[in-house]
Amino acid sequence: MDLELVTIGDELLLGFTIDTNAAHLAREFAAIGVRISRRSTVGDNPEIIAAAVREALHRTGAVITTGGLGPTADDRTKPVIGALFGRSMVLDDAILVALEQRWLKRFGVALPVSNRQQAMIPSNCTVLNNHHGSAPGIWLEDDQGRWVAMLPGVPREMRGMLADTLLPRVRDRMQARGATESTVVRSRTLRTANIAESALADRLGPLATGVNGLSLAFLPGNDGVDLRVTISDVPAREAERQLSEAARQIQEKVGSFIYGSENDDMAAIVLALCGERGATVAVAESCSGGLLGSRFTSVPGSSTIFMGGVISYHNASKVRELGVSPETLAQFGAVSEQTSREMASGVRQRFGTTVGLSITGIAGPGGGTPEKPVGTVWVATDIDGEVQAVKAAMPGDRNEMRYRSTQLVLDRLRRAFHALPASAGWTADD
Repeated sequence: MDLELVTIGDELLLGFTIDTNAAHLAREFAAIGVRISRRSTVGDNPEIIAAAVREALHRTGAVITTGGLGPTADDRTKPVIGALFGRSMVLDDAILVALEQRWLKRFGVALPVSNRQQAMIPSNCTVLNNHHGSAPGIWLEDDQGRWVAMLPGVPREMRGMLADTLLPRVRDRMQARGATESTVVRSRTLRTANIAESALADRLGPLATGVNGLSLAFLPGNDGVDLRVTISDVPAREAERQLSEAARQIQEKVGSFIYGSENDDMAAIVLALCGERGATVAVAESCSGGLLGSRFTSVPGSSTIFMGGVISYHNASKVRELGVSPETLAQFGAVSEQTSREMASGVRQRFGTTVGLSITGIAGPGGGTPEKPVGTVWVATDIDGEVQAVKAAMPGDRNEMRYRSTQLVLDRLRRAFHALPASAGWTADD
């Protein structure tokens, strides 16, 4: 089954709001064997909305829209699509009463006049209940079996309604058409760190263009390069079997550069490894400015392992808070192997932890020199007094380099715990 998505809103076209709804819808429908054949985004112009939905209906006969169901003048989705089906707008008394009760209960005031618009629906439609907000969804279908499902644009409401109402409805519709065992579109993602996309392709060799007929995508980002293998049009059990085999083959080629799968986070993985070993961690950060500590504290339960950190941005704080030698700074500079080592050891001793991690670098856009250009980063790990440091030449802008430096030092600790060999990629030799 194919369908199209039309996301609606001027804010999406202007770039003020990122369209996360389309990506979520595509993933959820792929899991039940429904292929999103096209995605489009339009503004709050009635003629353009009508044209986009009309054309999508002509191509697939199945369309989902998000946005434009609110109470303001720019919320035009319902009347525009209703007109495509030849339906007039009518007041739904049950929706109006529910809205009035909702406002009294939540805000203690009467329903604003503008919100009455949300109780106006196309005649002879099916209302999709919204248990997560005020705007009801709408299902419209013609005598040819073509349909449009209208969902609100607020991501929390859209996701809740999708799970509660729309996915079960579409699944039942597919089964009613005689599907005995539905096929699916499934993906498996393997996450890599500290290796460039081109180096990954070299390691994979022939697998870089696909694994046993399954497509393979390279998805570079600040965490590293994700490898996503995808299969479609097979039953769920067979999809899982083939994906597992493809992941095994990729793992054989890529090896220790793979640190996790799907949405695994390196900070959470490292904290789990520390927990298994009874280790505690403290961090000393210069160019990353607290980002490493923030990543640790974003993980629930991290307080039993992460003891704290020092943002030693200025050289004086490196000396005062971490015990870095003034002579080291004078001879080698703040961005150096020697300074990174002393920072890691200093923070470990200050907090009395098993592990000390440090980051110092030049994040730019200024401050670089021919010897130490922008993107030069040193990170170090001190594990029970054994100190290792590595230099990296980070690509990207200031924020990208800061984040990548945290990923690098986390990966260094992961490798040390697993006794893995030193990595290639952004780093030079130890």
